[in-house]
Amino acid sequence: MSGSRGDDENLKPATRLVRGGRRKEWTGPVVNPPVWRASTHLYDKDADRHAAGGNNADGQFFYGRRGAPTQWALAEALTQIEPGAYGTQLYPSGVAAIAGCLLAVLKPGDRLLMSDNAYDPSRSMATGLLTRMGVKTTFFDPRDLESFRARFAEPVKAVWLESPGSLTFEVCDVPAFAAIAREHGAVSLIDNTWASPLGFAALEHGCDIVMMSLSKHVGGHSDLMMGSASAGKRWYTALRRTAQELGQVVSPDDAALAARGLRTIGVRLEAQTRSALKIAQWLESQPHVDAVLCPMLPSAPGHALWARDFTGGCGLFAVVLASDDPGAAARLADALDLFGIGYSWGGFESLALPITPKVHRSLMLCPTQGRPAIRLAIGLEDTEDLIADLAQALERAA
Repeated sequence: MSGSRGDDENLKPATRLVRGGRRKEWTGPVVNPPVWRASTHLYDKDADRHAAGGNNADGQFFYGRRGAPTQWALAEALTQIEPGAYGTQLYPSGVAAIAGCLLAVLKPGDRLLMSDNAYDPSRSMATGLLTRMGVKTTFFDPRDLESFRARFAEPVKAVWLESPGSLTFEVCDVPAFAAIAREHGAVSLIDNTWASPLGFAALEHGCDIVMMSLSKHVGGHSDLMMGSASAGKRWYTALRRTAQELGQVVSPDDAALAARGLRTIGVRLEAQTRSALKIAQWLESQPHVDAVLCPMLPSAPGHALWARDFTGGCGLFAVVLASDDPGAAARLADALDLFGIGYSWGGFESLALPITPKVHRSLMLCPTQGRPAIRLAIGLEDTEDLIADLAQALERAA
């Protein structure tokens, strides 16, 4: 079901974040949709049950797997902030969303092109599950349009993009890649978790399906697992059908947490981006730092594309240390006081994670050049406190 409503079409993103999914019929007299916990939906008459079965749309009670107002409200709100989307499908994790997208598009015998700097679980799905079901995956360098075009010498069904790329944050020319894919009849999908639709309108830039891990920015509090995929009517219908065939459903309690986080994603992203840029600029000047991999920096190779296509950033970037000691990144992480060591990101707390990008690449030269590197997720702590913590940790790690 489409999440757009005529009276909201001209509203700005910040207003849509507040209003999205809050239909009177779902919220009643309260501000937020209540948490509807239900597997069984009841009918007044058997004829009503039959009618409901044939109306496969959000807003129609049928059975718990199709959701209830808590999930419907979140899906509609996500659709309303994704320019060009007809509808949004929810999944119980970001990786489930990746699988849902790929399985909705691909069948045995198809060929997938995947960006070589894609998130590791995306790569693992391509080389594991998809290989077992007879899909061939070819990785490509997202910085090389001409070699990408040459990949279409053989038929291609779908292209998987991610920009900025996982761990090393290269920005690719999404509109150009999507245009080449469309020219050859291929479906373009993108993992847009880093920027969210507030920072990059993927569908308006030519992609057919846009996926997000809602565990990150949307949840915002490191306390839920969820993913989503949004698309125009054709591919939303395929996403919904495949998700229902796989029995994918999200908990109403988690949907309520995600909806609550969505209301503040704008101000959190703005604060985290501002802080991250200041910290990244400071890190560039430090003697123990070899490079800062952050597309928001003018010195970054992909900055021109980021400035052209993106309207926002986030707090996630990587730092390459000026050391040949492979243990330096782990020592840095251990020496930090205000940064937790852990996976994920997008929550209110700062995180640090030693990374080895080269083990997740098939053909790209890694910009870390074999040096130790660490990924930083900047949270909502005071920027100066985080800089002071990084300063003391860099000295201790060195």
